[in-house]
Amino acid sequence: MKRFIAEALGTAVLVLVGCGSVVAVNLLGSGLSPAVAMGASVHTQGILAIALAFGLSVTAMAYCIGPISGCHINPAVTVALWTAGRFSGKDVPGYLIAQFVGGFVGAGVLALILQGAPGGYAISGGVFGQTTFGAWSPMSALLTEAVATFIFTAVILGVTQPNVGGGALAGLVIGLTLALLHLAFVPITGNSLNPARTLAPNLYAGGAAAAQIWVYFVGPLVGAALAGLAFKSGILSGEK
Repeated sequence: MKRFIAEALGTAVLVLVGCGSVVAVNLLGSGLSPAVAMGASVHTQGILAIALAFGLSVTAMAYCIGPISGCHINPAVTVALWTAGRFSGKDVPGYLIAQFVGGFVGAGVLALILQGAPGGYAISGGVFGQTTFGAWSPMSALLTEAVATFIFTAVILGVTQPNVGGGALAGLVIGLTLALLHLAFVPITGNSLNPARTLAPNLYAGGAAAAQIWVYFVGPLVGAALAGLAFKSGILSGEK
């Protein structure tokens, strides 16, 4: 139970801070629009702020709850570790439930905060950190999420290998990798790579965001499973 609580807390922080950064950039008038993940022209500083918010949130949680739960805070990471043979299948359901609960808690806290915005703040149909791909084709979005998640989870599996991993620097490497992937893929899909990060914000926003949730489940989970299998087979494993 302690591990599940840690996973819920970590995911809540990720969603609150990450999606909060999207809202903040929008409020500051940096050129960010609801089409942030729809191929729109987004202000470079806005993308950098969002990338750092998500990346550093993961880094902070890695050192906070990592010793308790391993800091998955992402169903795709749990799937990658499971398919790699590093995580027990009996714990997978509990971790997934905790992560999705945490995502809703984080989004709920952000929604409560925004109720006090001067003049109000429209969540439904507005900017709430939802991930969408707009005019991009579903196949392009699916491929983007799968490939980016493969890269992300492969890095996680690589730097957390016993004896040959990144040791104390693993959390920093993982966070910076997530930030890097945001810089590349925010204009296409919003760079979710995490079903628990997408579900609650997209449901809150509604409309196209809610209709496109399936892409942010299928793409990341497929990419994560492939990364796990690549390590389990020894193709990417550095262990002797």
